[in-house]
Amino acid sequence: MGPITAVFKADGAETVDRYSISEWWMEPHTTGPGAHTHPEDDVFYVLEGTMTFLVGDRWIDAPEGSFVLAPGGTPHDFQNRTDERAGALNVHTPGAFEPRMPGIVEWFLENPPVGPGAAPSAAGGPPSP
Repeated sequence: MGPITAVFKADGAETVDRYSISEWWMEPHTTGPGAHTHPEDDVFYVLEGTMTFLVGDRWIDAPEGSFVLAPGGTPHDFQNRTDERAGALNVHTPGAFEPRMPGIVEWFLENPPVGPGAAPSAAGGPPSP
């Protein structure tokens, strides 16, 4: 995925598809997937650096230790607008998230994350279920 890395810590098989837990790491000045929605809740806890989250129509700068909730059905996105690497732990509930990864990886290959000085993709966001 280029300057974005995802590592799954607990997947659907381990949680009986009740939730999944993953880490998302972004290099400096990297955009995320673009605003998107899905019916499940996404909970983010910033592990390192500062990440900027879109929740609804509001952008939130979230430094290390911040908790951000994107309720199901709410447009959301995340970016690293800083000069330092940033990472967040994500809890996606209910249901497993990782079965969507092949489609999300394909979307990112077609719409690479944007680095410094480039315009964001107009493609929207990765596919929803």
